[in-house]
Amino acid sequence: MNENVDDLLKVIKNQFNQEKGDIEKVQRDFDEFYLSFSSKGPLKITGEPDAPVPSYWIVTPQSSYKKVILFFHGGGINLGSTHGHQDLCQRLSRYTGFSVFSVDYSLAPEHPFPAAVEDCILSYLWLRDEGFQASELVVAGISVGGNLALSTLLALKKMGETLPLCGVCMSPVVDFKFPVVYNHLKDVNDWITYKRLEKIRELYLQGKPPSNPLISPIYGDLEGLPPLLIQAGSRELLLCDINRFRDLAVKKDVKVSLEVWQDMFHSWQLFYSHLPEGEGSMRSVGEFVNGL
Repeated sequence: MNENVDDLLKVIKNQFNQEKGDIEKVQRDFDEFYLSFSSKGPLKITGEPDAPVPSYWIVTPQSSYKKVILFFHGGGINLGSTHGHQDLCQRLSRYTGFSVFSVDYSLAPEHPFPAAVEDCILSYLWLRDEGFQASELVVAGISVGGNLALSTLLALKKMGETLPLCGVCMSPVVDFKFPVVYNHLKDVNDWITYKRLEKIRELYLQGKPPSNPLISPIYGDLEGLPPLLIQAGSRELLLCDINRFRDLAVKKDVKVSLEVWQDMFHSWQLFYSHLPEGEGSMRSVGEFVNGL
């Protein structure tokens, strides 16, 4: 791994080892830390007062108002917001030409499963009710947001709803059982830890079985899902699970494009100003979406 990435990982690990104290301050620090790596790109962010869940439109000068990415932020299900992910959203908009509709879904532990999934489903149905065509919608997310993107697709399929053009998942959590003994994997060099994943599971599930497909999409009926782009880092703690998900989806004839970015770690796309791979990954999303 190159020294620049090593140094950045140390900074990230140090930041997230300090998550203690007043929850509002922790949330604020979390968001501002992500924004400190911003590309400073031009964007317009507007709240949507009519949406069923707190949500925001994020557009750039190139954005289409007819094509929409429904985006779910990361943050380990107990942190995170559109505010902290607004730079990632504007880059998604810039590279795809789509407007981004980012949802501030309910957070644990106050709102455990299935609250967040229900918020995401409601948001998709609201966009459809507003007149957006399924073929002009993309469901996307990063980290736990990638989990919610996949869970939303599974739920919509079961409901008989028309599915979107595709799904885009960046470093998604696909299996809350976390079955692999990660600390024995020689290539792992990530800022999240197995201890952190266990804490997220505890906060989100609160005793519910992780084998529920809307918690762990890897246990769902994947047949019939739209094309998926999944991005992961080669040093990522979740890579083995992501590979397992890809293999199962391909067996069900889902068109899956899995990109494993060399030397990258969990959610590297957020650290744009320090990683040229951040731009490359967004360009790849744009090519995938527009190629469909």
